[in-house]
Amino acid sequence: MRFCSSDEKLALIQQKKAFICDMDGVLYHGNRLLEGAKEFIEWLQRENKSYLFLTNSSERSQIELKLKMRRLGVEIESDHFYTSALATAGFLASQVPNGTAYVIGEAGLINALYDVGYSMNDINPDYVVVGESKTYSYETVIKAVRLVRNGARLIGTNPDTTGPTEDGIVPATGSLILPISRTARVEPYFIGKPNPVMMRQALKRLECRREDTAIIGDRMDTDIVSGIESEIDTVLVLSGVSNMESMASFSYRPKLVLDSIKTMVSNL
Repeated sequence: MRFCSSDEKLALIQQKKAFICDMDGVLYHGNRLLEGAKEFIEWLQRENKSYLFLTNSSERSQIELKLKMRRLGVEIESDHFYTSALATAGFLASQVPNGTAYVIGEAGLINALYDVGYSMNDINPDYVVVGESKTYSYETVIKAVRLVRNGARLIGTNPDTTGPTEDGIVPATGSLILPISRTARVEPYFIGKPNPVMMRQALKRLECRREDTAIIGDRMDTDIVSGIESEIDTVLVLSGVSNMESMASFSYRPKLVLDSIKTMVSNL
């Protein structure tokens, strides 16, 4: 059996028709655009690739993400963004149409739920939904625990325990939901990566076969396992959460490992 070199693997990835790309840790850290991100996006557009920027973050709407990227110097239309907030809203609407939720999260999550017919309810909601939140507090945890113990189902927008920012690693939804889950003695259901729900929706939006698609991310436990379980070729970049040492602790491997997104287009 002949094994491909890294250069050959990179060339094969570059020939893909479609790309699912994570954002935090791949394109930017917080409000700092990472080196090579602009060139990579311009390459996608120039080569008429199908692409979708898929983020497990639920804080921002598609419009907000478009404006953020514009502030960072890159123009991307809003329909190229897909968030765990949108995936969560779609899932809840399919389970309990026009339901109610108590939300610990930001505007992107709340607006996504409103858009599918959900209303906010802190008395007897169908769901308690947890995402990244700047207003997370002991009081919100206590209220969420009470609602879950009274019958509300516990949903997390994503299972990420940490996320990268320009100031370093910070707690993400998987960590924020843990006190609620442990206290209420209920396991949450997570919608974002690596849940296949999000990957199937991404492929549907791209209108592309999995064989013609690659996923690029910085996390072994969400991005890479999502691709492997969906049979999509995977690229791990070491500009975010994962490094070579942490990668070695997993029993699976990405198709290709790159220092950063810059390497995707450095030879073109």
